[in-house]
Amino acid sequence: MSPKKNPNPGKDKSALPRIGISIGDPGGIGPEVTLKALGQKRGVPAAHYILFGSRFVLEQEKKALGVDLDLRPFAQAGRCREACFSLFEVETPLERRRSRRLGESSGKNGLASFLYFQEAADMARRGELRAIVTAPISKRSWGLAGIQWKGHTEYLAGFYPQAIMAFWSARMKVALYSHHLSLKEAVRRVTRKDLGAFFSVLHRSVEQIRPGHFEFLVAGLNPHAGEDGLLGHEEADEITPAIRLARKKGLKISGPYPPDVVFRKVLDKPNKIAVALYHDQGLIAFKIVAFDSGVNVSLGLPFIRTSPDHGTAFDIAGRGTADAGSMVEAIRLASELSPLPF
Repeated sequence: MSPKKNPNPGKDKSALPRIGISIGDPGGIGPEVTLKALGQKRGVPAAHYILFGSRFVLEQEKKALGVDLDLRPFAQAGRCREACFSLFEVETPLERRRSRRLGESSGKNGLASFLYFQEAADMARRGELRAIVTAPISKRSWGLAGIQWKGHTEYLAGFYPQAIMAFWSARMKVALYSHHLSLKEAVRRVTRKDLGAFFSVLHRSVEQIRPGHFEFLVAGLNPHAGEDGLLGHEEADEITPAIRLARKKGLKISGPYPPDVVFRKVLDKPNKIAVALYHDQGLIAFKIVAFDSGVNVSLGLPFIRTSPDHGTAFDIAGRGTADAGSMVEAIRLASELSPLPF
């Protein structure tokens, strides 16, 4: 059985921070981009990187890619004072047959990817990791495995209901008020009370990262931000009152801005974050600007969680052609944004 707890939990100020990495869906490009990112070594900050996954999956990928990465067992790793890599091997049904299905959704792969992530999240919740980086999973594979959550953020929200999905790049930053919901449900949730609570959590989260640095620009819900009520009343009835109250509390926040211009106002402005009111409103703009370099960040947690902003890319899984750029950025950002000393 895999170890469940850090064998040496005492803090050592001279040791490097621990960053956990769940390797994602074994049938996608997660294991590949993880090994490529860490194989660069100089491209990522010095840390003790703990991979949560299956050894046989990673050994297959290492051989196929020609990556030389020494993965010692986690139980033997101790506290690292120079960059090191260890494997927290997670028991899943895949190990029994030592086989995986590449390039397609699979219940067995979905269960494996969930168990990898669950172990990493449990260790982070115990305060034993500074941050976790999650390689891409398949929502369909999780569904085939009977996993009740749609993704990483929804699982974490079960422990931290105020978890916020945000997207980060050098050119643009976006925070999502809602994410994996139907458009009808997302619109229904735009209320002044819930928006006000969201603004407060977002503010507290970024204040832990860089106090006094960030300003929020809120998108409207309707075309032209409602055009003074001609195209919808949500701006006047719900969004503007929530923004006014947040400003009275000292937040640097403005809007609502027409959704077709708000992203231009934050583009190449490192201290500005666009607040999008539903998933695609924010991600269409973000992925046009930073598809290969953007990072998915979970805020509102006692630790930082990041992920590349692309999916499993089943169509190229196993070919060795996946670009690891977004995974590298996710690892760098996890180290940079973590507010916790270790």
